Amino acid sequence: MIADILYHEVEKKGPICVGLDTDVSYIPKNFMEKFNTIEESIFRFNQKIIDATSDIAACFKVQIAYYEACGLNGLMAYKKTLEYLRSLKLITIADIKRGDIAKTAEMYAKAHFEGDFESDYITVNPYMGLDSLTPYLKYVKENQKGLFALIRTSNPGAEDIQYIEDRKGIRVYQHVGEKLQKLGLDFMGSCGYSSIGGVVGCTHIEEGLDLRKKLNHTFFLIPGYGAQGGGAKEAAVYLRNGNGGVVNSSRAVLLAYKKVEGGENEFDICARNEVIKMREEIQNELSI
Repeated sequence: MIADILYHEVEKKGPICVGLDTDVSYIPKNFMEKFNTIEESIFRFNQKIIDATSDIAACFKVQIAYYEACGLNGLMAYKKTLEYLRSLKLITIADIKRGDIAKTAEMYAKAHFEGDFESDYITVNPYMGLDSLTPYLKYVKENQKGLFALIRTSNPGAEDIQYIEDRKGIRVYQHVGEKLQKLGLDFMGSCGYSSIGGVVGCTHIEEGLDLRKKLNHTFFLIPGYGAQGGGAKEAAVYLRNGNGGVVNSSRAVLLAYKKVEGGENEFDICARNEVIKMREEIQNELSI
């Protein structure tokens, strides 16, 4: 199961997921000018970040929207980035957040678990119902793939729907989490976690403690660190013994060079230092 592979990567390297949400504006101008196309500029920037952090990051998340925004050139950079990560046997998460009826989901599954855009994990939106996830499950079972399904997100608008309560005071996101954990029991790894994971934003400590306790077999993808307001204290509550989840940081890593004088000339080293700092901060919180 892919959950076991990711679990062991976290054991070796720590719980950091580097987010390659690469906006063209993030790339230093002097680096971008070395290449003739947007495709090559984005890919080479990503490649430098990957090479600088591959030994200290458990996995890499590639957010497709940043690449789609650049048209075909962007999608080629997306393809090359995933291929490069996989060539190094690094775990890839394609952040695509698909959620649609089963027949359409079949095509999304084929598009992102096979061919040009193949990745190890993809993010999905289960709020249309669990049948929207069914087409992905054969890949989880037969092809060593995994899902991270939205449970409770880190954006302020999450409260509009995810926080609606039933007559017993149970919120929508809590129901979703319980259903996903039940579904995931058929795809358990020997590590004690399922290859059907959940996305939970690291912006609420009390909710995090409750989710970690109740969803004890669900591996978490934890966004919201850094630019979205979450910190080490918030992230740590979603982990158990330093594992059971990966904490994603994108902008804080990719733009770390902007906090250093002359950093544009060594943006990859700045990214590495940011990952090390983030990892140490989380580990310090875990030891308290």
